Amino acid sequence: MDIGAYREEIKLLLTGDLLEIELSDSTIDKIINSALREIQRYLCSTKMITIPFENCIDMTEYKVSSVSRIYRASGYTSDSEETSGYAAVDPMQASQWQLLSGIGNLDNFSEYALNYASWNTLLQIRNTATTDLAFKYDKAGEKLYINVSTNKPDKITVEYVPRIDNVEDVVSDFWIDMLTRVAVAKTKIAVGRIRSRYTQANALWTQDGQQILEEGNSELNELRQYMQANTQLVYPYD
Repeated sequence: MDIGAYREEIKLLLTGDLLEIELSDSTIDKIINSALREIQRYLCSTKMITIPFENCIDMTEYKVSSVSRIYRASGYTSDSEETSGYAAVDPMQASQWQLLSGIGNLDNFSEYALNYASWNTLLQIRNTATTDLAFKYDKAGEKLYINVSTNKPDKITVEYVPRIDNVEDVVSDFWIDMLTRVAVAKTKIAVGRIRSRYTQANALWTQDGQQILEEGNSELNELRQYMQANTQLVYPYD
């Protein structure tokens, strides 16, 4: 949704397309941007990029809010036919025909297979428990530092929470709804303050300013409590 769609929905919910709202379009746009700024720290929709590996990567162009995880873009062995040497072929894959065929086995191959299985299990444990792709993201300098002890990959896949500066960049249905609800609550507060600025004595009718102000404050407090209670703690917030 673009900012115009948010604006029209706010007007519909507050006026029913029958009344006129006291706020100009530019003021409503400011309220929508204020709502976006408030939910920014709770946004947890991630993006993934695959980039060449370096120990220090400049992340300026990606507008990163926080880095969540780093993956190897390829396995420990290569599938490329151009690769030569021990990394060209997985030894278990190359010897699979011997394991499955009935023509027998190589001398001492069973011991080799057990050793290889142990080594592969060790790699799985390392990547599950301590992972050699440990990283630190410097938010101020927008630099991503990666520590790889051995077997450096050519490329890595970085999963990160992007910095959202425009409402058009919010693509999750959940966060579109949350942004709309926060913007509506903030608009109610603004309208309520305008309508309750002055009171009329002995009038045949009164404004609903105080009521709509209370509604806006109540809705905004509930939304804030909901977002705080459901914050994705697995994602760092800098």
